Amino acid sequence: MTEKIVVGVTEASASRRAVDWAAARAIARGYDLELIGVVGGAVGAVGEGSVLEDASAATQKLLDGEAARIAADRLTVTVQVERGNPVDMLIDASKSAAMLVIGSDYRGAGQGPARGAHGIRIAAAAECPVVVVPDFDAVDERSGVVVGVDGSSVSEKAIAFAAAEADRLGQPLTAVIVWTPIAAPRNSFMVTPQTYRDAMEQNAREVLAQSIAGLRSRYPDLEIEMAVAEGFPSGIINELAEGAHLAVVGSRGRGAVRRFLLGSISHEVLQRLATVTAVVR
Repeated sequence: MTEKIVVGVTEASASRRAVDWAAARAIARGYDLELIGVVGGAVGAVGEGSVLEDASAATQKLLDGEAARIAADRLTVTVQVERGNPVDMLIDASKSAAMLVIGSDYRGAGQGPARGAHGIRIAAAAECPVVVVPDFDAVDERSGVVVGVDGSSVSEKAIAFAAAEADRLGQPLTAVIVWTPIAAPRNSFMVTPQTYRDAMEQNAREVLAQSIAGLRSRYPDLEIEMAVAEGFPSGIINELAEGAHLAVVGSRGRGAVRRFLLGSISHEVLQRLATVTAVVR
């Protein structure tokens, strides 16, 4: 059975970027592509029926136009108009998808709003990897795949996803782990002992080495770089990802357990996208 990539489509410019990204990947992997547009906001008001019909017709026209725009010999595209809550509809569509792709309204530091709660909720609750495409050119002249590592089981899946993507693209993989020392009040005179700092860094190096063990034998041609840093994980991941083709994070690191909640790191990465970013569960 051919797998499919699902794209949530709207009129936003980021949506077109998401469709383009998904179409290129679908062609490369031999997947089908499904474009979904959701008409939401119904409350049962008088006269609402005709408004819904008009909105559905406009959404159908939008989807048909996008399907025609990306038409290619090796790409099968279907379109689907749904009615309801967009978050719920896309989460439901993720159940039968190999990947869900959505656009982000984020345009870079100082250039646009942070990613809204809807996209973060979709990434948190979807049942397949979610790729979030920012509203700026994040492909041309970029190279490499960056993956955040923390030693959790979800992190292992993110590494596997990132390694497969990097190998497919013929680009280097950077696996980064970030250690954060115990925080103290700003006015504290506490000095962090060097032995503690050395131990934290060594522990991080060991976790990183264990996490990528086996990748070199599985992907003998893949260039793998290991990065260990001190600081805040989301900031460092996004800093490394600024020149990358793709960033990959786990949906939940250590701690987050509830549906609709991302781990704090992945949440923060999505709020300030540095490149196309995949959230893997």
